[in-house]
Amino acid sequence: MTSADTPETSGNGDTKGASVIVNAIAVLRSFTADEPLLGVTEIANRVGLHKSTVSRILSTFEQERIVERDAETRRFRLGLGLIAVAGPLLAELEERRVAYPVLQELREQTGETSALMVWNGTESMCVEQIGSHHQIKHTTPLGARYQDAMSASVQVFLSTEPADRVSALLRSGEITYPGLDEAGLDGYKIRLGDVSCRGWAINYGESSIDEVGVAAPVYDHRGDVVAAVLISAPKFRVSRERLQSLGEACAAAAGRVTTRLGGRLPERADPAGR
Repeated sequence: MTSADTPETSGNGDTKGASVIVNAIAVLRSFTADEPLLGVTEIANRVGLHKSTVSRILSTFEQERIVERDAETRRFRLGLGLIAVAGPLLAELEERRVAYPVLQELREQTGETSALMVWNGTESMCVEQIGSHHQIKHTTPLGARYQDAMSASVQVFLSTEPADRVSALLRSGEITYPGLDEAGLDGYKIRLGDVSCRGWAINYGESSIDEVGVAAPVYDHRGDVVAAVLISAPKFRVSRERLQSLGEACAAAAGRVTTRLGGRLPERADPAGR
């Protein structure tokens, strides 16, 4: 056993508890921008802990989505669950910083709440929001998570997932879709295809009867979706005709964020969703 694994004892056990926290922090700090993917053995060697200790820490972090496994290598990387517990660090999130002025413009253009959402694999998470000036408006706390299949931002992110992954998420209940059957699953996949073709997703009172949401994807330099721009508004203010203009405005804003990130739109995508 290394010295890092041997907890010192005290009358009230505080030192032992502190040692556990120090070990957990050491594991998190082993990930770097140059080496974002690490295996258990690599981490153990870096922090001077036994592999079994590192494995237990990572298992707990994985449950809380603080780390996640790479699907191909099964090594670990930091996860978006950190956002939920590190609010002050949101200012350092590149997508959030870059998107902020665009969200301001979008709010002024549409009069409705604008937001930036990111995906952690099973949830859409709010990392930035600029509320509408209207007295009646829809807002959400930073860090709020959405798992409803009809959520506009969830639709955007699922539209980029393989069909079998979408099926697995819906069947497991990780993405909620009450009363889902095979016909409904097929219909939902068609809906996701429409999102990809149109360039933006619609939630017209389907997850909340009095709320409308439209969302559009933000791409990185590889052409991968890294975020979604969202507009949310009370349903009574959004006619079917206005829904189209909101969707186009949202897609155009997402296109501007993509450009500011140095991102690349897929050839089939048009910033205005045409």
